[in-house]
Amino acid sequence: MAASPGSAGLGGAGAVHGSSPSGFAFDSGLEIKTRSVEQTLLPLVSQITTLINHKDNTKKSDKTLQAIQRVGQAVNLAVGRFVKVGEAIANENRDLKEEINIACIEAKQAGETIAALTDVTNLNHPESDGQITIFTDKTGVIKAARLLLSSVTKVLLLADRVVIKQIIASRNKVLATMERLEKVNSFQEFVQIFSQFGNEMVEFAHLTGDRQNDLKDEKKKAKMAAARAVLEKGTMMLLTASKTCLRHPNCESAHKNKEGVFDRMKVALDKVIEIVTDCKPNGETDLSFVSLFTGIKEFKMTIEALRENLYFQSKENLSTTLEVILERTEDFTDSAYTSHEHRERILELSAQSRMELQQLISVCIQAQSKKTKSIAEELELSILKISHSLNELKKELHSTATQLAADLLKCHADHVVLKALRLTGVEGSLEALAEYACKLSEQKEQLVEACRLLRHVSGTEPLEITCIHAEETFQVTGQQIISAAETLTLHPSSKIAKENLDVFCEAWESQISDMSTLLREITDVFEGRRGEKYGYLSLPKTTEQARVARLGLKLGLLSSDADCEIEKWADQENEIVRHGRNMSRIAYSLYLFTRGEGPLKTSQDLIHQLEVFAAEGLKFTSSIQGFSKQLKDDDKLTLLLEINKLIPLCHQLQTITKTSLQNKVLLKVDKCITKTRSMMALLVQLLSLCYKLLKKTENVRWVSVTNKDTVDGKT
Repeated sequence: MAASPGSAGLGGAGAVHGSSPSGFAFDSGLEIKTRSVEQTLLPLVSQITTLINHKDNTKKSDKTLQAIQRVGQAVNLAVGRFVKVGEAIANENRDLKEEINIACIEAKQAGETIAALTDVTNLNHPESDGQITIFTDKTGVIKAARLLLSSVTKVLLLADRVVIKQIIASRNKVLATMERLEKVNSFQEFVQIFSQFGNEMVEFAHLTGDRQNDLKDEKKKAKMAAARAVLEKGTMMLLTASKTCLRHPNCESAHKNKEGVFDRMKVALDKVIEIVTDCKPNGETDLSFVSLFTGIKEFKMTIEALRENLYFQSKENLSTTLEVILERTEDFTDSAYTSHEHRERILELSAQSRMELQQLISVCIQAQSKKTKSIAEELELSILKISHSLNELKKELHSTATQLAADLLKCHADHVVLKALRLTGVEGSLEALAEYACKLSEQKEQLVEACRLLRHVSGTEPLEITCIHAEETFQVTGQQIISAAETLTLHPSSKIAKENLDVFCEAWESQISDMSTLLREITDVFEGRRGEKYGYLSLPKTTEQARVARLGLKLGLLSSDADCEIEKWADQENEIVRHGRNMSRIAYSLYLFTRGEGPLKTSQDLIHQLEVFAAEGLKFTSSIQGFSKQLKDDDKLTLLLEINKLIPLCHQLQTITKTSLQNKVLLKVDKCITKTRSMMALLVQLLSLCYKLLKKTENVRWVSVTNKDTVDGKT
């Protein structure tokens, strides 16, 4: 995930329309609109400030007067747009309606006052004598500007409360549906509830994506990204883990696997609410972890302050602070994965720093009693020496952590243990399972330790949050892979158990890839390059990336819906099923691409897959046309009408993939994924309809055969 885990994950900036269950409706795009208008207003208010300070003796040319009037009119227009947005929010939120309307009225009055006072185009004409303007009533303009800023701030704060309320309501919906999913016992009921859950997760993704983009605090933004990444990946895990439990209801490892997914998703949902409400449950306090790099940085600042003030810190405080820092280096020296050379060097630099500090304290005591040039020079030299020692310690800590992480990534790049676990499960060998589960646990501990050490040298709070997220992901996913592998080993012929293990293995592989990006970003920060992002290899960043990711999430959920429909078919080699499965797999790979993951790395890879997807769609429709020949006229007509919706979409997608849109990669990707989503929605409908019609046909045949046997018996 790098600096922002899951930044391309659960949706992004966008509006969610509709009513919430708690009795209020709100278009989350209104928050974006209020921010947009605010960004227009503030520069204009700044210009008003300049006009207020305009010197009276300056010649008022027609050009100057026209400029003043344009600013006033622009402010009034912007205020008008802002008020409309505010009133829309007020109309949909009765509990805040009065407060918002009052603030809107104040803003409108302020805008009109500013427009009136800046109406100065006729000022150089005799008939304008006695007119009250910005030049004759500066106090009035100042009051209007202050009222405007005050009222705008009130509306923004009230709109913020609405957004928070909406996110909490959306979370509660998701949580309630999750509880229903936990208790479900039939596959049919699960499919229905999961479809609802998917829609609720998309809504939650939109709301939290908007909120994440709007957060100013980078630490909170990183925490939100981490929580949303857990929820997005968890949605796919929840699907396969639940299906496995339904298929194998008496399997303990399957239930353990499923519980792990639900537990982590619930924690992530709570984390989102903590971030948006800015408070912890039950009044818990945030016991902040102070990384070694942060501790060293702050200690160096304290030492350098001694140049200006010798009494800035007592010698006891200086010694205690350094000892706390050096005590934290034990995380490195006590680690079983730190090499002997690194350990010895860290201990050596720690001892040197202690010695340099004692020398500095000694010089400070002397400097307090006699202020000579030689003492001042000695003080400067002592400060430089300990600063150098601390810098060398930082370098050694960075080298230790990054080298360990790089070695582990290189060692585990081929995922030998995961491949062995997959093979072991299919073969049903419990003995081999125990062996490879032990190896994966060891690998997990190594990666967790590497993340802990990287956290110390991350250099920024967002990267520190990413290290914590990576550590938790390896810890949890490692256990879940083992439980999923155990389930498959106990049921080696189970397709759903195999699919479930694949999903968790893919999550592990994805986190390994994310850790590689994280390592590069930490190195960038250390070397003075402020964390260039490596996430998307072929798509634009920030809001554009978030939009494509949001489109992709729905695609991923539709792929899951299609898989659920395919699971119902007894004949898994049926042509309709085969082409439908191919389309679902391609859709899932497109979903991974929108997250910056999976086998597709460039836009060209994506376009090629879309061409294959369109071709599979036409084969799918051809198979259904063949099946329709077995049906009665009414059923045949119903099916052909649905097919006729899909065929044009296939041709349209083929056209888009061949259309050249130079320098507009995002536009092409956006169009293609939107079209693919429409096709996947139809695929799910057609799979369901074909299955029902197939069952209906089989029942008619069975009744026909039974009647024939009865007649033959009588004869």
